[in-house]
Amino acid sequence: LLSDRSFDVTIITLNDHIAYPYSGKIYNMGLTKKDTDTFVSRLFRFKKLRRFLKAEQFDIIIDNRNRSNARKERFYLTYVYKNQQVVYVTRSSKLDNYFPKKGKIARKMVKQAAGIVGVSQRITEKINDRFKTSKTQTIYNPIGSSLVMQAESTVPYFIFVGRLINKVKNVELLLSAFAKANIENTVLHIYGDGPDKDALLKFSKTHGLSDKVNFYPFQSNIEAHIAGARALLLTSHYEGFPRVLIEALAVGTPVISVDCDSGPNEIIKNEYNGLLVPNHDQPALAAAIERFERDEELYKQCKSNAKKSVEHLSFEHIGSQWERYLQNL
Repeated sequence: LLSDRSFDVTIITLNDHIAYPYSGKIYNMGLTKKDTDTFVSRLFRFKKLRRFLKAEQFDIIIDNRNRSNARKERFYLTYVYKNQQVVYVTRSSKLDNYFPKKGKIARKMVKQAAGIVGVSQRITEKINDRFKTSKTQTIYNPIGSSLVMQAESTVPYFIFVGRLINKVKNVELLLSAFAKANIENTVLHIYGDGPDKDALLKFSKTHGLSDKVNFYPFQSNIEAHIAGARALLLTSHYEGFPRVLIEALAVGTPVISVDCDSGPNEIIKNEYNGLLVPNHDQPALAAAIERFERDEELYKQCKSNAKKSVEHLSFEHIGSQWERYLQNL
C-alpha cells in the first residue's frame, strides 16, 4: 500500500515466516533464530537491529507488534527505538496486548510516540480515554479489489474463517447457535487451525452436528470459498477491525456477526449488509442464522449492498489516509 505511493519501505520481521506477497525490502531477524533461543542470542539480534535502524535513518517506524511485556517495551524505548520516530498501531480492543499493564511504561510509550493509530474508532477512543491523550487517530484496515470465482458446492453453506482459539473466537457459541437454529438445507464450513480444534470437533459431535458442520484446515486462498457462501459468521469475544468481515463483503457475501468489542458495528449496518446481534446471545444468533436461511428478500437486500458497503475501505482510499497521516507527523 505504501510502496505504491512511492514510499521507500523496509519490512522488519521478527520470525522467519513470510506467507504473503509484499513490496519493498525485508530485514529478516528470524534467519538467525534457533529453537534453543537464549537470552544472549536474543540480545545479539536486537543489537544488530539497533545498528540497522541507526544506519538506515528511517523517517518513521510503524510498529505492528504485540507489545504486552513491560520489560521488553522498556528495552525498545531506551535502546532499540532511541531517537527514532515511532508510530504504534493497535489492532485489537484488548489494549493490554499492545500497551503493558505496567502503566508507567505504557504512558511513556504514548508520550514518546510520534503517533498512534487505532484500526477502529472504538480502539482509538479506548486508547485516548485510558491515557488521557488525543494522539490516537483511526485508520481502518484496507481491502483489495479482485475478481473472485465462487467455489462450487452442491449444498448451500455458511462459513467461518479464523484461528480456532475459543477464548478469543468463541467458536462454541457459533456451534451451539447453529445447533439451535431450525434450518434444513444449509451446512456450516469452518476453515482454520488452532489449539482448540480437537475440542471443537468433539463439541460439534456432542451437539449432534456431525452431518451439518465440516472442519477444514487453514487456507491462504480462501476468497473463492467465502464468495460461494450464503453468509460469513463471526462470534468473537473481542476484535480489532475484523478483516474477515470486510473480505466477505468485498466479494459480495453478507455477514452475520456478534456486536463484540470492537469493529463489527463499524462495518455492519444491521439489515443493510448483514445482521448484527448482541454478543454472547445464543438465541439471537440462532434466530439471525434462521432469518438468512428463510427470509429471501432480506438476504438478497443484504447481498446486493455488500460490495458497496466497503468501498470506503479500498486500497486507494486507505492509502491516501496513510499518506496524509505520515506526511503530517
